[in-house]
Amino acid sequence: MSATAIPLVPGGHEQTWHRPSRGRVGMYCLIIGECAIFTIFVVAYVFYIGKSLNGPTPAQVLEVPIFNTICLLSSSVTIWLAERAIERGILRTFGLWWAATIALGVTFLIGTGLEWYKLIYHDGLTIRTNLFGTTFYSIVGLHATHVVVGLTMLLLVLLFTLTGHVREEHSERIQVLALYWHFVDAVWVVVFTVVYIVGR
Repeated sequence: MSATAIPLVPGGHEQTWHRPSRGRVGMYCLIIGECAIFTIFVVAYVFYIGKSLNGPTPAQVLEVPIFNTICLLSSSVTIWLAERAIERGILRTFGLWWAATIALGVTFLIGTGLEWYKLIYHDGLTIRTNLFGTTFYSIVGLHATHVVVGLTMLLLVLLFTLTGHVREEHSERIQVLALYWHFVDAVWVVVFTVVYIVGR
């Protein structure tokens, strides 16, 4: 991040302008693009609610994943605590909170996998069963894919941390990556509301 002195006309004083971080700008652009994709999937899910010609229906097979949701939303808190720790140069604490974030994300993925196992093998709901199955697996699967991508990046950072390659001066990059994870958590709030509350 660089600073440039810009002269002001009144009084001749100078105002320092800081160029935005390229990493943050890039991540915000990525998030905007991903929001557009998720919007399409959400609109499709809402549009096809109740239009399946055969069962099972959401009310018959979906259970509200409260534990999964608590785990994923809690991971936003742990990654925020990790951000604060690395800003202060407390690398051990950063590593612990970062690992906790990964553990919560993995728990969420395991819960999603167990849910899908039940839906496919016990309830007979696949992506080809009906419109509900197609839109459900599409939107929840899209989100799960983003969780996997996020966890992969978090695991790489943890590996670098354990090998001593992450230091206090890397806090800006850590915060940029954390933005992606916060986005994944925020999207889940929308998916959870649309699929498990409104859609049932």
